[in-house]
Amino acid sequence: MTAIDALSADIRYDGGAAAVLIADLGGAGAGDRLATALDALGGRLIARIDWHVPLDRSATPRIILVDTVGINAPLRAERMAQIVGWAADTDAALVVALRADQIDAVTALTLGGATSLLVDPGIGECVAAVAIAIERSRQPAGVFDVTRESDGARLERLSAEVGRIAEALARLTQADHDRPSDPPAIVGDRSVAYQAAPGATQHDATDIRRAIRARRLRDQFFGGTLFEDPGWDMLLDLYAADLERRRVSVSSLCIAAAVAPTTALRWIARMTDSGLFERQPDPHDRRRAYMALSPPARDAMRGYFGAVLRNELRIA
Repeated sequence: MTAIDALSADIRYDGGAAAVLIADLGGAGAGDRLATALDALGGRLIARIDWHVPLDRSATPRIILVDTVGINAPLRAERMAQIVGWAADTDAALVVALRADQIDAVTALTLGGATSLLVDPGIGECVAAVAIAIERSRQPAGVFDVTRESDGARLERLSAEVGRIAEALARLTQADHDRPSDPPAIVGDRSVAYQAAPGATQHDATDIRRAIRARRLRDQFFGGTLFEDPGWDMLLDLYAADLERRRVSVSSLCIAAAVAPTTALRWIARMTDSGLFERQPDPHDRRRAYMALSPPARDAMRGYFGAVLRNELRIA
């Protein structure tokens, strides 16, 4: 049994989900990793499309596989916008393999939803992403839920924790202390959860950066994977940048997450979809986009750190 067979033995699909592959077909091995993953899972490749020819949108694939290797920036920007539109029109899952230096350009056009972004992926990552795309393609609209994955569960717990903290701060400002509180929910579900307590202890970006440095110092002694917490690391980085009035690119936020770029992009997409992050286009360059905290998430972070300092706790 080959390595590919071993990876896909338990998740092979019958019937063949219809997919198209877009790659530089003149390049050596271009798109092979995605095509191999699709074949290993029993998918059906109905067309191979070269980046350098006009995009033919006559097919109705359930999955669109894209490999950006070997494609120059102007062509990639032009075609990628068309590909994203095609995926939206056909409700197709989109899987994109890209290089690390292409993160900002590619995420300016697509991030979140039914898109999987893979940075310099190995075959295992391709198989996993294509398997999710096939599963999504076989479900009625709105049924497939990527939060069944462990990362999604961790994000939900993080959101719930921030929401509970902000909700507690809001309750402190209410005159009627006997009023029963609503049950906790994730940050995106709260409408009154972001009212910071009056007179909260002041803090600035220096405090947040100090906490980030302490987290990275911890990794030096215990290893870089033992305490992985990309959601919180990115919240800290965006909050510090907000206090500094500094913009953060997607690639910079991936570095702040302190995990592999593909994992970081998956978290950024989920936190954007959940309403914690916002994508802000660069007004001077449509090929770039920046990430920022949403207003509710910013208020929750402000309330949280004010409460931590007011109660003489350590920022972590």
